[in-house]
Amino acid sequence: MSCASATLVVWTSAWLHGAAAADDVLDALGFWAGLHEVVADDDGTATALDLPGPDEAPVGPALLLASLRRASATTARLVIPVPGDVRGLGANGPLGKSALRAGEAAVLPEVGVGLVPKLVADGVLRWTVFDLPTAPAGEHVPIGEAEHGLSSAMREAATALVTLDVARHRPNVRAEIAALSAEHSAVEWPAGMPSRSLRVLQRAAEVAAILTVAASDAPGGAVSATATRARDEALRPLSEAVRRARLAAVDEAVRVLSDQGAGRH
Repeated sequence: MSCASATLVVWTSAWLHGAAAADDVLDALGFWAGLHEVVADDDGTATALDLPGPDEAPVGPALLLASLRRASATTARLVIPVPGDVRGLGANGPLGKSALRAGEAAVLPEVGVGLVPKLVADGVLRWTVFDLPTAPAGEHVPIGEAEHGLSSAMREAATALVTLDVARHRPNVRAEIAALSAEHSAVEWPAGMPSRSLRVLQRAAEVAAILTVAASDAPGGAVSATATRARDEALRPLSEAVRRARLAAVDEAVRVLSDQGAGRH
């Protein structure tokens, strides 16, 4: 429902500004995997951050945090790339390609790096640290605009889904949606997480659950190519609204948590 990069971005930003402890960051990452490991994609990035290179044994995320502190990192941003839109990553470089495959990335512009997670074994999530090319800034979505867009897309999609008869042969569809969206509530956030960000993330999780169920629906076991295209067209605006809502909610959380940390100094 959420993603590991969102957890890393929010908690690391809180930690960098004194609004969370390093152990809190590590504990929060535990939701996504029992073991996290970190390695640099190239020798230059490895040397700059004193991290293992691509041919060396990875280290734990605690050493990543120490490296970011030494490099004077101040904040992080979530990027959720989609085909045709990899803003903030560098279109054709290793970071952009890897993030597009993963569907997510965390970037630290001041340090000039981006991190992409990948499950490399059962319970093992590897974060690869890439050089962040000079590129236009990532997309900034005002949270009010994103929240409004999510509500509008939801209404439009609801009409389309009724028309398409999505999930008509799945009597437990409501329970499926509830179970999927409930997974999101287990994600831990810092104590100072703004309530609006939490509300938007929860709403996005609920809508994403509907998307997941609708996309897997196959009445009668077979869906014509025409019906599939119609369904995908109906769901695409909703998927984009979820993406923008998550970006906006995380951006707002980073802003508020950073301000809270600054107020402590």
